[in-house]
Amino acid sequence: MINQIETVLYTGRTVTTGGRQGESRSDDGRLDIKLSPPGSSGSGTNPEQLLGAGWSACFIGAMGKAATALKVSLPADVSVATEVDLGNTGNAYFLQARLNVSLPGLDPVLARTLVDAAHQTCPYSKATRGNIDVTINLV
Repeated sequence: MINQIETVLYTGRTVTTGGRQGESRSDDGRLDIKLSPPGSSGSGTNPEQLLGAGWSACFIGAMGKAATALKVSLPADVSVATEVDLGNTGNAYFLQARLNVSLPGLDPVLARTLVDAAHQTCPYSKATRGNIDVTINLV
């Protein structure tokens, strides 16, 4: 089932040329990066790193919303270390991911509640749900 958006809140616009060995730029000029294949000695980043950065930022925001709903505060040093694997099976390429969430000082049961709520509401989690293997660890 595809959910239809009622109101568009923001549209990110980028243009990428050259694929994994190219560059990517946003229409507002805030993103201007070189790309390199994963594991190469190239000077740029790769799509898996970009997915991890976007997902982890969004996930922290989703945990913040969950914390507000539960009337608790996220620790100031909350972090999400995301690992996005690019792999293959036969001739097909796939992704899998691990989100390693640090919520220092929070009770583990509360931390798990926040993480589970965030995973249900984060747009990146929704986009990947049922499409790739995702593990969320409290660290």
